[in-house]
Amino acid sequence: MLRALALILAFLIALPALAVQPDEVLDDPALEARARELSQELRCVVCRGENIDESNAGIARDIRILLRERLKAGDSDQEVLDFMVERYGEYVLMRPTAKGANLLLWVAGPLMLLLALFVAFGYIRARSRASEREAAAALSPEEAKRLEELLGD
Repeated sequence: MLRALALILAFLIALPALAVQPDEVLDDPALEARARELSQELRCVVCRGENIDESNAGIARDIRILLRERLKAGDSDQEVLDFMVERYGEYVLMRPTAKGANLLLWVAGPLMLLLALFVAFGYIRARSRASEREAAAALSPEEAKRLEELLGD
């Protein structure tokens, strides 16, 4: 039983390593290390939240091959990332930049939280004032007596 569990655990740990095919691996270990590092920073355009190093999708394989071709051509890491963004859009980056249109996305979350807190504070404050007005608008003794008479019948 313990061996089976160890085998399953070893298989699950090795799953991300199965995405990169042997024919994709570069001969130069330093270049391959750079390629693997850059692969961690690029998102598979069809898989949600999975980088191209872990993805088994066909497009991820194409991007991995293109990445390695660019590195062989002598591009720097930033040049490779810029090329990928130009070709696939900023969605391809696992950590998009916080400028331009993305700035709105980075700022929208905290702004919506502040707006929600402001609305909640206003609602609670209005409810507390309404309960004070309700208490002040309680029935007078004559009105209470008349209500009892009406309900008593």
